[in-house]
Amino acid sequence: MTPMQRIKVSPEMLAYVGPGILDKVDRPATDAIMFRYDLGDDPPTFAYVPTLCKADGATVILIVSAEACRRIFGSLPAAPGCWYLPADLALLAIAIRDCALAEPARATLRLAKCIELLCATFANIDGAALVPAAGSGALTERDAAGLAAARRLVDERWQEKLTLDGIARACGLNRAKLTRGFRQTFGSTVADAITDRRLQGAHRLLLATDLPVSSIGYRCGYSNNASFTRAFSRRFGMAPTRLRAIEAAA
Repeated sequence: MTPMQRIKVSPEMLAYVGPGILDKVDRPATDAIMFRYDLGDDPPTFAYVPTLCKADGATVILIVSAEACRRIFGSLPAAPGCWYLPADLALLAIAIRDCALAEPARATLRLAKCIELLCATFANIDGAALVPAAGSGALTERDAAGLAAARRLVDERWQEKLTLDGIARACGLNRAKLTRGFRQTFGSTVADAITDRRLQGAHRLLLATDLPVSSIGYRCGYSNNASFTRAFSRRFGMAPTRLRAIEAAA
């Protein structure tokens, strides 16, 4: 197997992109730590390793100065760990691995995406919404994997008509385990997570497009404009038309 591709992101950070092996680990600083992202796992995982080690099979590996992480993010993860890979991190790892641009644009984009991946990783860890890959507490490893799959389904298919029973079936959980485990793991009900994704999507469309408000509501999973306006106003403190008017006048 060929070696992983090496990317010098900065004097304090290196990245390696697979597939391949990492048998010689470069160290950008004496206090370097490692994050590895494994899309080949089923389901995909990522891990924090406070000491450098040989690795193979990973899609992306980030090696960064611990002091730089403390300076930028305020702290390091509390302990080593391995978690199921959330959708936002998976998409960034895929973008780094599969970048089809010609050089030197490819190297530039990969460098930027590696920085974005590190920032998103700390945001996920700080948010305490990750599912440990080895299971957690009363959750079996299978149940933890099912909850991770449910979270990805909500993150990726929020525009569809999602139901508790449909999500539970798709993720190999019964309804009770899904509702109880989702709240325990992510601090939110399934319905609230779906609503939050839909309203965040609507917020982006309102500011980035000139689509009619009713069309945006429908695209984001609302069957009528009245229910969309009520939900949006509760979430953001103003009606969608008001938000658009304020942004247009700014």
